[in-house]
Amino acid sequence: MLKNIRKSLLESADLKKQVAEKFGEIIEQAINLILISLKNGSKVLLMGNGGSAADAQHIAGELIGRFKLERNSIPAIALTTDTSILTSIGNDYGFDRVFERQIESLGCEGDIVIAISTSGNSKNVIEALKKSKKNKMKSIGLLGSDGGQIKQLVDLPIVVPSSNTPRIQETHITIGHIICEEIEKELFK
Repeated sequence: MLKNIRKSLLESADLKKQVAEKFGEIIEQAINLILISLKNGSKVLLMGNGGSAADAQHIAGELIGRFKLERNSIPAIALTTDTSILTSIGNDYGFDRVFERQIESLGCEGDIVIAISTSGNSKNVIEALKKSKKNKMKSIGLLGSDGGQIKQLVDLPIVVPSSNTPRIQETHITIGHIICEEIEKELFK
């Protein structure tokens, strides 16, 4: 068991090291994209399924509440949290449209959409991104594997180079924390 524990921790650390070396500049671009949007009075909309839904909620919570600094709230919405909305859209239109309908009603030109998907092929995320493009919203993808179809739909893909879902998710939340920390620093120095 100890061998497996160490192996998992080292895999996670090695993957994060790869992302730090290869994608630091892209993460910085994502932060700047979000900052421009927030400084212009827009908001951040986040979505994903399963563990990625939890990550969307986690990041939104850090922005609305606080990450490290006592400061004003930062406008963010996790599109994964309202069970009445999710189930009514799922029932009436199908699960593939649960995020699209929310983007249609809550998203405005200038908002930032953060799409989280370990496969990059989540149909409901894809449909929402298509709608966000029509609404002139910018988008960032936290993806895994080869980025899937979502890689082509977002303005800025951050593709964690792994097909191991738990390691991808661990890296996504680390990137999310970095984004939250840097946004706080820049907005509330």
